[in-house]
Amino acid sequence: MLDPDVRRVLDGTSLGHLATVLPDGSPHTTPVFVGTRDDQLVFFTGPRSRKARNLRRDPRVAISLAPADNPFQPVIIRGRVTEWLEGDTAWEIIDRIATKYTGQPYTRDNERIVAVVEPDEQTIGIG
Repeated sequence: MLDPDVRRVLDGTSLGHLATVLPDGSPHTTPVFVGTRDDQLVFFTGPRSRKARNLRRDPRVAISLAPADNPFQPVIIRGRVTEWLEGDTAWEIIDRIATKYTGQPYTRDNERIVAVVEPDEQTIGIG
């Protein structure tokens, strides 16, 4: 279950910084738009992107966000991708997330999929 304070940040417009594991075991990070689906975190990407390939091989993720209203209370979520969404189901989530950040639906110029993350750990603030 998402902590209410974590959900508040995820439902806002702070960019997430996603960490995945490269094939050689080193970290790979990238900024992502994030959102929620029930009690899970969601983000979208290209199906052949480096992050998608990393996560299909090793589904563990860490995501950090620095809320715009209080960047000294960062949110860190660790978990794993438990599901990939495609098609209309994915585009509904993608458009909701894109509209939150940009004010408009996401372009259909590129294929996109949604990663569903089941949180294992949620941390708020500098520990």
